Amino acid sequence: MVSCVFPGSFDPVTKGHMDVIGRASELFDHVTVTVMVNIAKKSAIPLEERIQLLKKACRKYPNVDVDSWDGLLADYMAEKKEKIVIRGVRNTPEYEQEITAACANKMLNSSVETILIPTDPALAGVSSSAVREIASFGGDISAFVPQTLIKDIETLLSKKTIK
Repeated sequence: MVSCVFPGSFDPVTKGHMDVIGRASELFDHVTVTVMVNIAKKSAIPLEERIQLLKKACRKYPNVDVDSWDGLLADYMAEKKEKIVIRGVRNTPEYEQEITAACANKMLNSSVETILIPTDPALAGVSSSAVREIASFGGDISAFVPQTLIKDIETLLSKKTIK
């Protein structure tokens, strides 16, 4: 069985994330979507809420489950005995960032391989930060997030303010 891990902060989950999850679910026998705690980012949505949103969004994929981790991805991969990380990339700066992260993970855990999946061009402008900003001003996020999560995400982000 070939499995992979798709890590991210998913703050909130977007159609771009779901595109990568769906494509990975077709390529791998099992996909673990891992909600990571990113110390460089202040989360707009609490960890448990992000986990629940992803579980709801991933119900249609029987070979996908959702987990979380508060630590280094390389350590998570070692603990779970996983070897393949998948990441979606939208543009050149993101590609460069992901290559740097992949190299760091390889240095920390030599068994980890990273596979980069280019974003569907139709979703290249979709980002969690855009969703947070649009939702905080009461804008329409339906083009950015899964239909089944629109109300949940609007509720979670409507009272947030962008600093």
